[in-house]
Amino acid sequence: MAKPQGINAIDIGSSKITCLITVPGQDGEKINLVGAATVTSRGVRRGQIVNIEECVSSITDCVESAERMAGFGVDSAFVSISGENIQSQNSQGLVAITETEGEIDSDDVFRVIEAARAVSLPTSREIIHVLPCEFIVDGQHGIKDPTGMSGVRLETEAHLITGLSPAIKNVTRCVSELGVNVSGLVFTGLASAESILTDTDKELGVVLIDIGGGTTSVCIYIEGSCVYSAVIPVGAKKISDDIAIGLQISVDSAEKIKHYLGKPRRESDSVDAKAIDEIDLSKLGITEDVKKVSRKTIIEGIIRPRLNEIFSMVNQVIKQSGLEGQTPAGVIITGGGALTVNCTEACRRVMQLPAKLGIPSGLHGLTDEISSPVYATSVGLVLYGYNHKEQQTAPRIKLSGMIKGIPGKKLVGRVIEFIKSFLP
Repeated sequence: MAKPQGINAIDIGSSKITCLITVPGQDGEKINLVGAATVTSRGVRRGQIVNIEECVSSITDCVESAERMAGFGVDSAFVSISGENIQSQNSQGLVAITETEGEIDSDDVFRVIEAARAVSLPTSREIIHVLPCEFIVDGQHGIKDPTGMSGVRLETEAHLITGLSPAIKNVTRCVSELGVNVSGLVFTGLASAESILTDTDKELGVVLIDIGGGTTSVCIYIEGSCVYSAVIPVGAKKISDDIAIGLQISVDSAEKIKHYLGKPRRESDSVDAKAIDEIDLSKLGITEDVKKVSRKTIIEGIIRPRLNEIFSMVNQVIKQSGLEGQTPAGVIITGGGALTVNCTEACRRVMQLPAKLGIPSGLHGLTDEISSPVYATSVGLVLYGYNHKEQQTAPRIKLSGMIKGIPGKKLVGRVIEFIKSFLP
């Protein structure tokens, strides 16, 4: 029996690594999740790989676990990329229409996007995404798909997302070590947007905030397109660090407290106000000397200031973009950090915009495994893969690695010597 051909995802985060394995549904429209696994991330800090060996070990554990659940192996996967090295800028492209009748075809669209790609970048930086915001045909703005239209001049406004070449190569290498081909690298914020945002959100104008363990990704959508993106080097792990320092306990214990506070409260808990405020750490499996702590002290004194800082930094990003006041749909928060207690309230207070929690959707099958903001990026990677099959970048990445490995001078020298051997 032939192995089902589906889209797979590997989300390499600062705090966790997730692998999802999917197959197309029988009707061709549904995407069925057949394998899912999450392991603690090792060798990754603030979204960037700092230890290849540890990272490969974590990815291997994760992929093998997902493969056991699915019952078959992973040959290729879409992989997330994040970190402070991610930057963005806008670009323009312009081409003349080649057809004599002036009808725009897919080749013209491809050429104008490639023209937008032709920007001056440092040698250490590569383009990860070219995202057309709009097309302009003979001066007419606001066109989303110009194919089939008549014109003599085609332009595009595009949003470019770039990353450092060493960071890109490190991610690719870690996945390739497993024998898995990289179908494409996808920016974390863009992947999360695939699984969280609706077409209405994108058209109205919305800010997507993905709070990960080590970084926070921001994407701004206006009129259906991503027009600005950025990465903030602060994530939910800082909240755990603050709790650990404030209570003088280990980071693992602080993580347990943070997760406990983020869980929904039961109505039966509202009987005794004093009992609500006190947290018995022994019931959480925490063995430190501190036995009981005040819920209010942790939330108001430790967690709230850090959330205020994160959303203040997001505000700064929006100001830098020059897009203030253009996002009436407000803010959608996702990622593991979105489950932090009072996160949406802090966002509303600091950013003065409507805010809500983003839950990933779009997959079928084992959806109970992934119905949490924690899996927004990994679900988004799968959806991105199904929506952008023709833009897979594995051959380009693979070829560059092969070319780099050819010992040029030695090879040329050997060819010359070989030719000389036949000369009189």
